[in-house]
Amino acid sequence: MHHFQKQQHSNQNHHKHTVHRKREKSLGLLELIAIALGGMVGGGIFTILGISVSMIGVYTPLAMILGGVIASFAAYSYIKLGIYYKQEGESYIFVRKTFYDYPFASALIGWWVIFGYISTLALYAFTFSSYAIADFSDSYLIKIAVAGLVLFFFVLVNIWSVKGMGKLEDIMVYSKLIILAIISFVLINNSNTSLPTLIENQGSTDLFSILIVASVTFVAYEGFQLIINAINEMEEPAKNIRRSIYISIALATLIYTVIAFGAILAISFEDIIANKEYALASGANKVLGNIGNDLVVFGALLATSSAISGTVFGASRQMSIIANDGLMPKFLSKRNENNIPANAIITMSFLAFCLICSGSLKLILEFGSITFLIVCLMVTISNFKIRKSTNSSTFILICAILVLSFSSFLILYYEITTDIYQIYFILLLYFLLTIGAVFYSKKVSHDENTKNQEI
Repeated sequence: MHHFQKQQHSNQNHHKHTVHRKREKSLGLLELIAIALGGMVGGGIFTILGISVSMIGVYTPLAMILGGVIASFAAYSYIKLGIYYKQEGESYIFVRKTFYDYPFASALIGWWVIFGYISTLALYAFTFSSYAIADFSDSYLIKIAVAGLVLFFFVLVNIWSVKGMGKLEDIMVYSKLIILAIISFVLINNSNTSLPTLIENQGSTDLFSILIVASVTFVAYEGFQLIINAINEMEEPAKNIRRSIYISIALATLIYTVIAFGAILAISFEDIIANKEYALASGANKVLGNIGNDLVVFGALLATSSAISGTVFGASRQMSIIANDGLMPKFLSKRNENNIPANAIITMSFLAFCLICSGSLKLILEFGSITFLIVCLMVTISNFKIRKSTNSSTFILICAILVLSFSSFLILYYEITTDIYQIYFILLLYFLLTIGAVFYSKKVSHDENTKNQEI
């Protein structure tokens, strides 16, 4: 047995000892759903509408539903593996423990998925700042400063207390759901057209375009994985992992679909495409005046805030696990007396702030969407390898592999046909992350050889 596998068992035993000492289970079903919805219903719904309507118009709600179907296929293996392994780290842990003889594969998944979370964290913070100062200033420097402040605030919240974070996440998530429901109801109630009329006016739209949009919208469903990282703080993991993930995906699908219906019925396609992430605010402003605009802005601030908090909570724990295995800098593995990975929380938020300062957030977000699809595919393949142990359906897993593979192809096709330079940028990011994975996986292998020689 390789030293890497022995190190895993050692880390797992140490982890179990830590968990045994810290027995407080402070996250129930509502908190777990809030964490997932916090990660999912962030800036995505405010930015994807414009892309969807520009490509498929009236069929945007259908693409939202199909996006939820893709997410459900991806979630199947996360649930099965999460219940089977019962350990923080989700995507990375699943690949590492399934393919324990290949530390490079584990390192690669770890580096890719963590940077994917950092990129979405950067987008959420920048989207928050854009809405926060929309009525006061358009200065890029002020946007950066506000984004930095909101990241710093949620660093403090997550380091302060898991229970405190969970309760705050509850308040933010369920408040934003109420606000988004009100916005949707108002838009639908004040519609100036009907669905049959829109379909008739639009004419035919090919299925391929609808499937491309469904794949692009996958990034709006990214976030359900964060629940796995709360395994040590949740009540009844065997029941609540499955319930919270499927409920959160169903709620997110419902929210996106209803908002899309409200938007296309009450706001002209030209306005949605032109105003992009501000389309809902613009539409609500025309229906309710400044009150409608303020309501959407407040909903956007809550959405992005809860997305920041949920992402920092879950992804920092995964980063800590990877570092504890020696596949990232060791200082990231340290936890405080409350078992909170403070160094990982601070580092993730700092790197997200650096990305905000560098610009190119749209490209980074698109990198994140491709990355999460590929990572979900790798997790499904891992589950397929041990499907008998996880009691998983072979048929469902094959369907999931086909769906995720096809979705990955579609989003890459979209990127290549819309802007080939974005693919070059994304490939450069993959190259740099792969270098990091190679360096640390070789370091682990070198440590193995050294210890074996000493023995």
